[in-house]
Amino acid sequence: SAVVITAHGASDARRKEWRERGHEVFDTTCPLVKKAHRALECLVLAGYFPVVIGRRDHVEVRGLVGDFPNAVVILDEADFDSLPSDLLRIGVVAQTTQPVDRVTRLVERLRERRPDAEIRHVDTVCQPTKDRQTALVDLCRRNEVIIVVGGRNSNNTAQLLATARSLGCRAWQVERAGELRSEWFRNGDQVGVTAGTSTLDETVHEVAERLRIIAREMKQRGLLGMLKAAGG
Repeated sequence: SAVVITAHGASDARRKEWRERGHEVFDTTCPLVKKAHRALECLVLAGYFPVVIGRRDHVEVRGLVGDFPNAVVILDEADFDSLPSDLLRIGVVAQTTQPVDRVTRLVERLRERRPDAEIRHVDTVCQPTKDRQTALVDLCRRNEVIIVVGGRNSNNTAQLLATARSLGCRAWQVERAGELRSEWFRNGDQVGVTAGTSTLDETVHEVAERLRIIAREMKQRGLLGMLKAAGG
């Protein structure tokens, strides 16, 4: 039988286990995830204690820490308490789809909390994730509503939704065009669309086309409403 490693990757220990069981292993790990694996391995080989910024239950993070049983996963400052108190060298990488501002903030706070430790951070957030987060800030400046297209199990899609809402936009996440609802919109709304890194271009185009149809329908209903009001 065969085992297919998804884009999120897997630990070397799991790969070895599958091969020893006689499975044929097909590796489709994203090159940027492989880069994060290499970065963490190099930090450990150089004598740094491994720390990963991300969600401990995410498949990518499970793969990253799978070869390092003592690694600590952190998502907020409360997780700093999980770190041994006597560490002198700490090496930090991040899940590739984590928000850049969260990673930067946590590394800064860690340095403040552990002033006696040498902390080395290797930037492993992937460029497409950075680009989307940067573009979203501009998109939110110009639109009242943001539609985020992507899977509900996608971490970077969820982060885009959270960012849009934190910037004051009304925002919804959809996996396909059929999930759009006209009640989300008001006449005169400017609507922006963004998508997770693994979302197909075709799906985004379908969502954009459905938004155009909703806009035309709302405009027609608005005109009809004005005519009814004028006629008493």
